Order: sequence, then C-alpha cells, then structure tokens
Amino acid sequence: MATLTLKNVSGKDAGTVEVDDDMFGVQPNVPVMHQVVTAQLAARRSGTQSTKTRAEVRGGGRKPYSQKGTGNARQGSIRGPHFSGGGVALGPKPRKYDQKTPKKMVKLALKSALSDRANEGKIIVVDSWGIDTPKTKLAKLALDALGITGTALVVVGRDDAAAALSFRNLPNVQIIGPGELNAYDVLCNEWIVFTKDLVPVSGVADAPAKRAAVADVAAVADAVEAPVSETTAETISEITADEAPYGEGSHAALADGGEPEGYPIKGNADSMLYHGPASSHYNQTVAEVWFATEEAAEAAGFSKPASVQAAEERAPYGEGSRAANEDGSEPKGFPIKGNADSMLYHSPDTRFYNQTVAEVWFATEEAAEAAGFSKPPSVAAAEEAAEEAAGDDDTTTEDTQKGDS
Repeated sequence: MATLTLKNVSGKDAGTVEVDDDMFGVQPNVPVMHQVVTAQLAARRSGTQSTKTRAEVRGGGRKPYSQKGTGNARQGSIRGPHFSGGGVALGPKPRKYDQKTPKKMVKLALKSALSDRANEGKIIVVDSWGIDTPKTKLAKLALDALGITGTALVVVGRDDAAAALSFRNLPNVQIIGPGELNAYDVLCNEWIVFTKDLVPVSGVADAPAKRAAVADVAAVADAVEAPVSETTAETISEITADEAPYGEGSHAALADGGEPEGYPIKGNADSMLYHGPASSHYNQTVAEVWFATEEAAEAAGFSKPASVQAAEERAPYGEGSRAANEDGSEPKGFPIKGNADSMLYHSPDTRFYNQTVAEVWFATEEAAEAAGFSKPPSVAAAEEAAEEAAGDDDTTTEDTQKGDS
C-alpha cells in the first residue's frame, strides 16, 4: 500500500498514513473520467426548455385571406413557422438529459481522479481539524499552514459540523461529505484534503475471498496437526480486521452473501445508504457491509434513505399514527389527537378535544395506546363510573323482573 504524509493543523508532519493502491495508485483513465463527468453535468440540466408550435401559439384561427384571387401564396393561418410571431418548427421541448452510467465506470472515474491528484502531490491527510466552535478564521489559518493555495475540496464527516461551518464561508473551498465524493468535484479542485478517518478505501469486496483462503489454510493445518505459521497468523489478523471494515458494529459480507449473525442492517457502499429489515427495499438491497444497529451505520457515514425518513415523518409513532398537517388540521382518517408533552390522547367525544394541541394523530385508540399514549385520568374515571352505573341498572332490572314473576 502507498503511504501519504500525515499532517496536523499546524502544517507539521505527524507521521504517515497508508492509503489503498486501488484508490490512489491506478493509471488515470481519461476517457472514462470524461464520460462520467459529461454524464454528471448532463444530469444537472433541468431540461425545462420549451417552444410553442403553430398549434400552441395564440391566434391564427381563421384563414387570413381568400384562397384565390389575391395574387399571394395561399395561407391557412398567420401562425405558421414562416410568419413573424408564428410557431417554431422542430423547436426544443422538455426532456431529460440523464445518461445511464455503469457503477463500475463511476468508481473507476473517481479512482482515476484521486490517483491523478495523488501523482501531483495534491492530496493532504490531516489527523483532525480540532475546531470545537465554528470559526472561519481558524479554517483559513489551517489551510495556510498546510500550504494550500487555489481551490480545495475538503472532505468533512457528518459529525464534524463545526469544521463544515468554518470552511463553508471560504470562497475557494468546497466542502463535501465522504459519501458524496465524485470525480467531477475532485477534478474541479486543485487540492483534496481528508481527515485521517475519512480516507476512502476500495471496499470490502475482497474480504470474503480472503476469509475463504484463511479457512482453507486452517483446514490444512488441522489435517496435518501442525501449528499455524506466523505468516498465517498475520493473515488471520488482517482478515479479522477486515471483518469490521467500517469500525465497531460493522461486519463484512459473508462469502455466500448471507447475513452475519447479529448484524441485520444492510449497507450499500455505492449509495452510502443503509436499510433495516422493515424497509421496503431490504430484500432488493445488495449488502456490501452489515451493521448491528442503525446508530453504527450512521456513525460509519451511512444514511437512511429519504423515502424511509419521509415515511417515518408521516408515521412518527408507527402504524396507525400520522404527523400533523402543515396547517395543524386533522389528517383524513386519523381523528384522535395525541399530545407528545403529556403523552395523553383525546378522542372527538372528550370535552378537552378542541382545546388539545395535536402534535400527532392516531387512527384508533388502540394505535395510540400501542405508541405509549394513555387516556386522560378524568376520561378513564368517567368511563369506569359509567360502566358501574350501567352494571347497577342491569342488576336492578333483573331484580324487578324476578319480583314481577
């Protein structure tokens, strides 16, 4: 593996850091980079341009003059393409400019761009920024100490909000998350700056093959009842490290693609998204890494799909719940009000229903109680008293009927 000099925020050497040759040591493929960048720029186009045809232009509904006898060429409308103010022939219409680019090509373009910057010595790895409170002055001093002149792409982690806020005001600095790194942004900036924990790696695709190789070595060693050599022990230690490619709480994919025991969350390294078993796309997701909990996935830089987040916002307390509308009105089919401060719910027949500020709505009382909400004590007491009164009435009726008989 290649090595890069590790710097601190003062610009002094703080050791070395190993980087993946597959990410920073490949031969740059210029045609692939060109195609990927062209596709990325094409996808940015809104494609909303639109011209009016002769049928869409206002006016021109009647024949301007007689067919014969005027000496002019015959015309059926003054909105033809050859008239001033007429429609446009074969003009642009709304369309999509998206190009389908294979994932392998996108990865190769990123690797080529990073390798090109590494060959030029334009990649800097910092141990940490050490910025506790957002301050642009500290960010500028750090870049000056590192000797960065010109444009710079600074890769900032999701949990380093202070550094992101510090760098975003600098005109020649672009900040980006580790999951958003792409060939275009790398090529648009002269310098690429990573922190030590955000240096990209090729992935965990080789881990299953390595584990299979270690399993074969162990089987042979057991067969001949010989101790495992030091070389094999080193290999096993490397594989053990690869089993947690994204830190604690993560696990590499198994050789058969199955779920490692105790790691139910699927993570996709291409999209940097994770899917839980309850997700609608769980079975279709190709897991390149597995996580024990959602917290571990988010700590590794993975995020929840936007559709899942939107669904959780719509049903914040699970099935049968619905968030309040923007105007505070009742969502259709969810008549029961829930107040998150008091954790009480009110149905339409309670006297405090109109005064209750609903932060969440429920379809049924059972859904509200399943979410941890409870009925107001006064309402519960009134219902119990009504039930007791109804029971006493039934008993009196039965006694009366027995006396009559």
